[in-house]
Amino acid sequence: MRIIAGKFRGRRLKGPPNEQTRPTSDRLRETLFNVLAPRIEGARFLDLCAGTGAVGIEALSRAVAHVTFVDQSRKMCGLIETNLALLSVSQDEYDVVAAEAFDYLKRRTRKSGQYFDIAFFDPPYATDYDDALNFIGEILGEDGIVIVEHHKKKVLADQFSGLTRYRELKQGDSVLSFYRSS
Repeated sequence: MRIIAGKFRGRRLKGPPNEQTRPTSDRLRETLFNVLAPRIEGARFLDLCAGTGAVGIEALSRAVAHVTFVDQSRKMCGLIETNLALLSVSQDEYDVVAAEAFDYLKRRTRKSGQYFDIAFFDPPYATDYDDALNFIGEILGEDGIVIVEHHKKKVLADQFSGLTRYRELKQGDSVLSFYRSS
């Protein structure tokens, strides 16, 4: 895995220790960030079910203000921290949280006063997406968006609580569904 563009362009990241983690491909990340380019600079970014952290690190490379990485595996959180250290990313530019996605979302509400401009949600393909997607709108700022990576055979609803799908990109077996606050 390598960083596609930005200040860390071409730098390699350490991969997952086993095949249980399915990192977002370089090609799909490039497609994602081509779409996000106009809104990425200075944004607050959530990488939910972060795995190796490649998506959030790509966001940091492209000038987001802050990334919060959330993964339920402590080993993967350690790998994210290793990758961030390899790139000498300043600790004030990120948080790494070891938590299950829905539990994190329940704890983190608008009451905290901190919102995300962009949330990327890439759970294991067997996961039930609905609980998290019905709650994730609660932590988005005004004009916030959520991008969900899922298998092409997984059909997601066009609307969830506070979210409406406005775009879908298919690439190989993966789909990126884009939702905005409604």
